Amino acid sequence: MPMLTLRLIYESLGFAWKALKSNLLRTVLSLLGVTIGIFSIIAVLTLVDSLERNIRDSFNFLGSNVIYLDKWPFTGGNSRDWWKDFIRRPNVSYSEYKFLKANLKTGRHVSIYAITNEITVKAGSNGINKIALRGVSLDYENLRDVVVEKGRYLTNDEIEGGRNVVLIGYEVAKALFPKQDNPVGEFVKIKNLRFKVVGVNKKQGESFLGVSSSDYECLIPYDAFRKLYQTGTGRWDELGSHIGLKGYEDDFGLVNLENEIRGYMRVKRGLKPSKKDNFSLNRPEAIANAIGSVFDVLSTAGWIIGGFSMLVGGFGIANIMFVSVKERTSVIGLQKSLGAKNYFILFQFLFESVLLSLIGGLSGLLLVWLLTFAPFGSLQVVLSMPNIILGLGVSSVIGLVAGIVPAAVAARLDPVIAIRAN
Repeated sequence: MPMLTLRLIYESLGFAWKALKSNLLRTVLSLLGVTIGIFSIIAVLTLVDSLERNIRDSFNFLGSNVIYLDKWPFTGGNSRDWWKDFIRRPNVSYSEYKFLKANLKTGRHVSIYAITNEITVKAGSNGINKIALRGVSLDYENLRDVVVEKGRYLTNDEIEGGRNVVLIGYEVAKALFPKQDNPVGEFVKIKNLRFKVVGVNKKQGESFLGVSSSDYECLIPYDAFRKLYQTGTGRWDELGSHIGLKGYEDDFGLVNLENEIRGYMRVKRGLKPSKKDNFSLNRPEAIANAIGSVFDVLSTAGWIIGGFSMLVGGFGIANIMFVSVKERTSVIGLQKSLGAKNYFILFQFLFESVLLSLIGGLSGLLLVWLLTFAPFGSLQVVLSMPNIILGLGVSSVIGLVAGIVPAAVAARLDPVIAIRAN
């Protein structure tokens, strides 16, 4: 029985291929609708997937399994004046950081940091502006990936002592020390204070959104940062600090950590049970979910646009299959008179319809693959294997649906009447 099935499939594919080759122009015109439909759907899905991946990668600097304790929520509010509910909140303070670090049971790493942008860093006669300056405490390197290419990271003694040492980004080192391969041990000036360079970060390159590249960043100890800017006291109008808390790998552990942070912060700030939280607990997943909802809409639009093209392509295939059945009526009658079963005739035309649709789908996928070579700036477009499988699957279904009625008509032909047809 398996051998008979394989033979049936082989012979049906042979008949389908001969029929398609004998009417090449008709075949090409029929598969254009499927080609355009598959191209529309998979092109949109590929662009959406690539855009979403590039945007998500741009936020990798926030780390994984991390909860950020802050004054402001990551995703804002639902009203135009949402910020009025948060502006008067106190900033997180250094004492709150120490309190959480001493009491938390479910947090693996706790770190406080502050950041200011648009500063100027100088070294001799060279200078570079619009640099991000971060003041970091212990454990910061465990929250975010800090890859040091030359020199070393800040030591615990340097961080706890608030020493004037700095870890500079790749572009900062390139601008300040253009003639030196390794500027470790040199000094830079930040707001007229001298800082010794202890390391240079590995080149990261510009992200898709052009944000948070460590190439234009300097890291100094948190207490050294407080010499330059007022932060960490909790005042609402000062330069805000942020506390990052890393939990365990599973989501259940993060939920426990979030609940524990909320409980301790309400106790620390003396909030009564009836009072709302005056702090925000942010997770990077919130940004990812907000992004995902936008791209779901774009994907739906792609399906709608491509669906109309696929509908046209399906009607084209069905029409050409009816014509094919009419042209080969006498051949069908001859096959049935020689003992061909109804299912053999049915499969013969179904395979022809599916093969025609698959060729159209492959042509559409080829166009999408060529699209990935087009320049899109910093957006990297990749045709993924799931989208390839989806394109082939949709093509097969369209071919099956479009061919089922013509194939059934062919299978039900009376052999005597069919063999007499001209």
